[in-house]
Amino acid sequence: MKITVQSSKAVKPAHGSGGAPCPTATDNVVPLTVFDKVNFDQRISGVNFFHPPAPPHGALELGLAKALAAHRVWAGRLGVDANGDRAIVLNDAGARFVEATADVALASLLPLEPTPELLGLHPGRGGRGAEELMLVQVTRFACGSFAVGTTAHHLVADGHGVGSFVVAWGNATRGAAIDPVVPPRDRASIFAPRCPPRVEFEHRGAEFKPGGDQQLGTRNVDPGDDEPVVHRVRFDREFLAELRSTASAGAALRPSFSTLQCVAAHLWRCVTKARGLGGGEVTTTLRIAVDGRRRMHRQRVPEGYTGNVVLWARPATTAGELVSMPLRHAAALVSRAVASVDDRYFRSFIDFASSGAVEAEGLAPAAGPAKNKVHSPDVEVYSLVGLPFPDLDFGTGRPFLHTVSYLPEEGLVFLESSPSGDGGIDALVCLFRRAMNVFKTCCYTLPTGADARL
Repeated sequence: MKITVQSSKAVKPAHGSGGAPCPTATDNVVPLTVFDKVNFDQRISGVNFFHPPAPPHGALELGLAKALAAHRVWAGRLGVDANGDRAIVLNDAGARFVEATADVALASLLPLEPTPELLGLHPGRGGRGAEELMLVQVTRFACGSFAVGTTAHHLVADGHGVGSFVVAWGNATRGAAIDPVVPPRDRASIFAPRCPPRVEFEHRGAEFKPGGDQQLGTRNVDPGDDEPVVHRVRFDREFLAELRSTASAGAALRPSFSTLQCVAAHLWRCVTKARGLGGGEVTTTLRIAVDGRRRMHRQRVPEGYTGNVVLWARPATTAGELVSMPLRHAAALVSRAVASVDDRYFRSFIDFASSGAVEAEGLAPAAGPAKNKVHSPDVEVYSLVGLPFPDLDFGTGRPFLHTVSYLPEEGLVFLESSPSGDGGIDALVCLFRRAMNVFKTCCYTLPTGADARL
């Protein structure tokens, strides 16, 4: 597939359009919140695929300008505030808008596997070195289908926030109303600490690490001559039902494990076995992103907030126990860990992160790319299920597929809704090539009873 860039330009907000208010002089700098600061200081990319017809260039550009007026942070730049702290500078410099063409029909790429070829559907191969906080690329295929790739800075927003902006772009393009957005200047006040603060949990070693240390939980694994590869696993609705049933088998009281918890537990076990760790006493940790939008009750996150509101659950056990015990054991570990990241935990995190201890002790965010792009013996899981991307519509219909871009980071897993719309879940799993054949064999295996060992 050959991608040819036809145009590339900065699109600035169309203030005063679509009901978006004109900015004032007091709106020029937005401090990062405690959730922004603890997140990944890097860009995240995704791509949506659409059947023809494709919207005209002018409509897409005008819609983008209107959406940027409502979601003004995406037209800004990272900088510092008056105190020297990192902040979003609302200078309306704009988002990068790229139009490109592909010399093949989209059908020739189906089914879309996670390969380096996907990187061509993003501006500047993931926006590396770019100043823009939001970069978008519309790629038109020879058959009339089109793809919309987005590359967004994670310090500005999480996946939910990115999805909300992209949906707003679609609404503005087709002339629909844009949902109200929390004004940028209100971001920090939403997560104000309590008075007096109540730090009820230990956040050192969880969200924070000593400055200069590598990512918590990773080991310096030598990949040798091997390379990480990404494989898409498709779990249909019937398999998911069987998975939940297997996870609940043998329990005195039927546990209420969610489908996503069961999938995460199952993949954790399969990855551990594929790595050849099943007989060892090494500790393995599953790192799962937890969205606080529905978990914070005493001080709710308002509708229309598009920044970061994510912390992580970290169930852990030995590799030998994980693989030898029934799936129910792993699912229970996952369920308990996720449940513990509740309103009290989120509020405790806010109080600790706002206390000055992070600065005084020289702590750094634990989130970051894995050392040498290797998480082993741990696994990191992010779910895109339930994000707003399926609602994206530029006036010619919703996407038939949304997927993250190619990211070869060993031990990294993304969960997505099945493009078939049958209620299934796809998992994009990255492992070393030497481990992938074992993983492909065991990921569709559900041993029970005496055969609990994978």
